[in-house]
Amino acid sequence: MNNINTPYAHLNPSVILDAVENVGFQCNGSLIALNSFENRVYQVGIENAEPLIAKFYRPSRWRDEAILEEHAYALELAQYEIPVVAPLSIHDKTLHVYREFRFALFPRQSGRPLELDNLEHLEWMGRFIGCIHAVGATRPFQYRQRLDMQTFGHQPYQFLLQHDFIPAEMKHNFCYTVDTLLHMIEKSFQLVGPLHNIRLHGDCHAGNVLWNKQGPLFVDLDDCLMGPAIQDIWMLLSGNAEQMDLQLHHILLGYREFFDFNPCEIQLVETLRTLRMIHYMGWLAKRWEDPAFPLNFPWFNTPRYWQEQLLHLNEQVSLLGMCTK
Repeated sequence: MNNINTPYAHLNPSVILDAVENVGFQCNGSLIALNSFENRVYQVGIENAEPLIAKFYRPSRWRDEAILEEHAYALELAQYEIPVVAPLSIHDKTLHVYREFRFALFPRQSGRPLELDNLEHLEWMGRFIGCIHAVGATRPFQYRQRLDMQTFGHQPYQFLLQHDFIPAEMKHNFCYTVDTLLHMIEKSFQLVGPLHNIRLHGDCHAGNVLWNKQGPLFVDLDDCLMGPAIQDIWMLLSGNAEQMDLQLHHILLGYREFFDFNPCEIQLVETLRTLRMIHYMGWLAKRWEDPAFPLNFPWFNTPRYWQEQLLHLNEQVSLLGMCTK
């Protein structure tokens, strides 16, 4: 069995190709590693056919039921002709096991990056996010995470403290700032009132969207969860306040063609951004003993990194202060 800190130590090219051939494909030996750290993702060449994308899930992260729920959601969206990359069903299965590794296969798709400054593209994105949410609202997830303060705020924060990631000379100021933010986040949720939590993409940023002649193509539902609709919208906003207001306006123009939007959720943009910042710090810390992380994130856990994070967190205190007045 793999050590939890080196979960992919035995996932070598031979194992990857054998896993794909084990479900019935004949590989031609071509293997390209794609950009992924939480899981391991490869483009695998197939004899006399288009390459496939093989995604090997991080051991011990998700229960099988949660992964299968991700797959079922993607297939459900695809059934409604919503452009998502769904796993292939092979022998009536989407989740396969080879040795100790769980994996899924996907068709290879191509496209160019989403242009966040293209207002027409953003309106187009809004229409499809509205479609995703219309389907997502029909029933809840049973096994996936819920976006809340505990999962995205308190848990990663406590992990950082319990494992001594915060430099001693900064710990007092860092804790004061994060404690302040968590209090403000709680207040922000209270001001907005009860939320309608639905099934979401969960990580809907530009890097998880391909653009082709048909429009947007959504990829990577690995972080799908239950949460408010604005979570799948705010990560598409960038620039100053005026620019973000214009971008949001165009996204919602398209969105409202297919699904209702609660305007009160707009107040949660900086709240959710803050939770994502805390969650991201915790995620890097939890994965730090995986050899791939120090190699690819060398700036993490340096004094300069924590100084910059404290600066960014204090900026969020100011922004949340304006949002919760």
